[in-house]
Amino acid sequence: MTVTIPYGRQDISDADIQAVVDVLKSDYLTQGPVVPAFEKSIADYCGAQYSIAVNSATSALHIACLALDVGPNDIVWTTPITFVASSNCALYCGARIDFVDIDSRTYNMSVQCLEEKLVRAERTGNLPKVVIPVHLCGQPCDMAGIHALGQKYGFKIIEDASHAIGGKYRGEPIGNCRYSDITILSFHPVKIITAGEGGMALTNDVKVAKRMNLLRSHGITSDAEDMTPQAPEEIWNYQQIGLGFNYRMTDIHAALGLSQMQRLDKFVNKRHIIAKRYEEQLSGLPVITPWQHMDSYSGFHLYVVRLKLEEIDKSQKEIFNVLRAAGILVNLHYIPVYRQPYYANFGFKAGLCPEAEQYYLEAISLPMYPALTEGQQDQVVAVLREAIVA
Repeated sequence: MTVTIPYGRQDISDADIQAVVDVLKSDYLTQGPVVPAFEKSIADYCGAQYSIAVNSATSALHIACLALDVGPNDIVWTTPITFVASSNCALYCGARIDFVDIDSRTYNMSVQCLEEKLVRAERTGNLPKVVIPVHLCGQPCDMAGIHALGQKYGFKIIEDASHAIGGKYRGEPIGNCRYSDITILSFHPVKIITAGEGGMALTNDVKVAKRMNLLRSHGITSDAEDMTPQAPEEIWNYQQIGLGFNYRMTDIHAALGLSQMQRLDKFVNKRHIIAKRYEEQLSGLPVITPWQHMDSYSGFHLYVVRLKLEEIDKSQKEIFNVLRAAGILVNLHYIPVYRQPYYANFGFKAGLCPEAEQYYLEAISLPMYPALTEGQQDQVVAVLREAIVA
């Protein structure tokens, strides 16, 4: 039987298991003390003032858009090379979505393309209300450049850092919101740390934080200062003061996330060791390994190589299939969002973002996770080499 090597996987320790068991034996499985403790650990690590834990990064993106008053007839821009949640969140709010092409080396949103698109949009009165750059694979976008354009053209910024906790931009932790209004993190099992499932929104704006806190829990508050005065003989221990959602994180999930935070830096360091080893082993093969900007310290959630197809006799799909047949469960991150059948209904067509589409035709995500052994990595490289040169 072939032993499979996934492209990513969680790393669960005995301490992680015990943290969850402790919650299961406690009085609170949800809405207890562990969620606030997890929120504080993330806020302290990232250097943000406020953190709001939710049940997924998708939920965090949704309430982030709502907290910035995204609604019908508003326009939101993001990158096409991302998971669909980065754009779906705008559609949930009734907004229109559009896409900005990627940089040819980082594969993140191109600041040059963003500026060119903004110039055109200003002429036609179609400027975005919010721009959502995505830190693909864990490498941060050029946030200073995007922020400067936000100041000039008046849009808000949501950093989708679902891949990037533990990374740095210009020497500071990703998530501090220095160049954005809100930063989003993900704790899905294949991410850098996991809570089983879950997400978090970080911000330095107290009003935005308060709004997201309401939105994640049905629009309900128990804070007396926010409640409408009622007759003194009536009991009002909570009030719904807005329309929200059941997006809360449980203490069970938070316990796992809080425990994993103890090993975050260790995880990221191991990912860098694996990336360096890939760089050395893939030298000489007709592939482009990840380029890292001098301003960035990537979380290396993913390790994406681009095939130099002009030097290879096989197609991307053929090489992808050879690797998978050998039990190496490579993946593709991502198909341009606007190429998805659902988005075709909005009139998007191939050719919108040429650099993103070229990337899509050449990219393959190799296995990358802290528990990946040198033997497994050697196996990945050997099969890739054979697939390319055979």
